[in-house]
Amino acid sequence: MEADAGLRTGSDGAEPDAGGSDAGGSGAKEDRHFVTALARGLSVLACFGPGRTSLANHDIAEACGLPRSTVSRLTYTLTKLGYLQHMPELGRYRLGTATIALSSAALGGLDVRAIARPVLRAVAEAANASVGLGVRDRLSMRYVECQRGPAAISLNLDTGSRISLARSAMGRAYVAVCPDRERAGIYEDLKALDPVAWPALRAGLDRAVEEHRDLGCCTSFGEWQETVCAIAVGFHPGGGLPPMAVNCGAPTVITDARFLLEVARPKLIDAVRSLDGVMGA
Repeated sequence: MEADAGLRTGSDGAEPDAGGSDAGGSGAKEDRHFVTALARGLSVLACFGPGRTSLANHDIAEACGLPRSTVSRLTYTLTKLGYLQHMPELGRYRLGTATIALSSAALGGLDVRAIARPVLRAVAEAANASVGLGVRDRLSMRYVECQRGPAAISLNLDTGSRISLARSAMGRAYVAVCPDRERAGIYEDLKALDPVAWPALRAGLDRAVEEHRDLGCCTSFGEWQETVCAIAVGFHPGGGLPPMAVNCGAPTVITDARFLLEVARPKLIDAVRSLDGVMGA
């Protein structure tokens, strides 16, 4: 499981939002059905996460790529609606109680989490690693379930954490199993976000698709974080849910690529196979 900060004892490991100033991704401005104001408001809420529980307007403006005046109006409106809570003594905002209902409803609809939990735990204990279930969140992957093995040192990630879609094993596994049209859209957004880095990212993603087909999993050995090794498998849970991915990884001080491929990979593939289509059964 890949983290921004490699170890459990470090910082939160959250991935900064990759949405950028174009909150809707490429082509949004040309889509007459796309409501830019709504997208900007949601991008403000997406700025918050583990390690970023309180933010000032200038923090949000920088993260979203929006003018401070625009952010000020957005945070005012979201505060009035209960989605943000203003802390005047600090001049900062935190998520409001209205977001609890949204998150509870979203997670409550993911019954696959309860089904996957014992499966993930078994892999985590057998591989002495961290194992997580994730879904796509724009150009990141969002953890919806996380289990850890008995190792004293683990990765600092939990439910709600985000990691890179393009460089993490989990994100690559998602790309490997998502529909072709969605994959093309992801590629367009990544290219627009950073044209200079895009050729290398494209090569890594194309290689990941081949890995998933040939090895049954995708890898990220020090490509997301130098001190982290991970593998991941994508699958389709069925029941109208989008594709998901399960990863397995640990800091390099307790595991390496060979162990993950030779020992953990068969266990992970078997575990994910048991989840494929489970919601449509």
